[in-house]
Amino acid sequence: MNVIITGVAGFIGSNLAKKLLEEGHRVTGIDNLSYGSLSNIKSFEGNKNFTFIEGNVKDEQPLFKLKGDFLVHLASQKIPRYTSALITLDENSTMLKNVVKKCLADKIKLVFASTSDIYGKNPDIPYKETSNILLGPTTVKRWAYAISKIYSEQYIIANNSDHDLTYTIMRFFGSYGPNQNLTWWGGPQSVFIANALVNKPLEIHGDGLQTRTFTYIEDTVQGIVKSIFEEKAKNEIFNIANNPSEEITILGLGEMIWKLIHGNNAKPLINFIPYATFGNYEDVKRRVPDISKIKSMLGYDPHFSLSEGMNKTIEWQKNLS
Repeated sequence: MNVIITGVAGFIGSNLAKKLLEEGHRVTGIDNLSYGSLSNIKSFEGNKNFTFIEGNVKDEQPLFKLKGDFLVHLASQKIPRYTSALITLDENSTMLKNVVKKCLADKIKLVFASTSDIYGKNPDIPYKETSNILLGPTTVKRWAYAISKIYSEQYIIANNSDHDLTYTIMRFFGSYGPNQNLTWWGGPQSVFIANALVNKPLEIHGDGLQTRTFTYIEDTVQGIVKSIFEEKAKNEIFNIANNPSEEITILGLGEMIWKLIHGNNAKPLINFIPYATFGNYEDVKRRVPDISKIKSMLGYDPHFSLSEGMNKTIEWQKNLS
């Protein structure tokens, strides 16, 4: 099969491309390199089954030149912690409409990367695919990302209803691992590892007691591959995540990373950063997945505990310097 990947030079895109190429598929990737890096796809150079196009999914022209049997849409703006909510809303909407138009024109399946952030502040844990959505006020810009993904999901489902678009929607929970972005864009673990390696204090936003469930990239990719090819995934929504028992506070994550690098008896250096630093910001206290649907329907099985995955990620990040 030939799989089109938007955002192929990014963290998830490059790891997905690697897996698909290993399995003998062809990959046609597009990326504008605003957050992705050519170094992430350098190992594919010379592979006759890999084609890379430098282009922006906001523009129809480069996208519509690509040919494939499936389109995995990973390119996205994220939570505007340090950036513009308008960019997040505009770009995610424009890219989504272009890929839907492309998939309808070519009659191919769309596999869409949504986010666990759409569950917002819903206190009913763990989150099922049918869980209610509870967001904060529209005056808090951090919700722009969740809103853009909620709109995208609704737009995809509406196009299925009106135009028979075939899709699978994937809601990711905290993916991490090799090729992750090394800034806050890549998640707190990226920055924690970078700081711990050079004995700089870890920056903990708020009190650090907010919890997340982090997923090692190989498990995320396992879920994506099943979402692409499994017939049972057609027109379904799936959480792709680690086991809910791996829930951890952000403070606990920082302490884990520090000890994995410096030893169990090492006391981490920590600076607490007030949310007021980011302006009118609001965080989610807990984010825990229910993965029973993807396990029962697609045979998904996360293989990596948080400590195992984090050890592998630390080794990768350490070898960059």
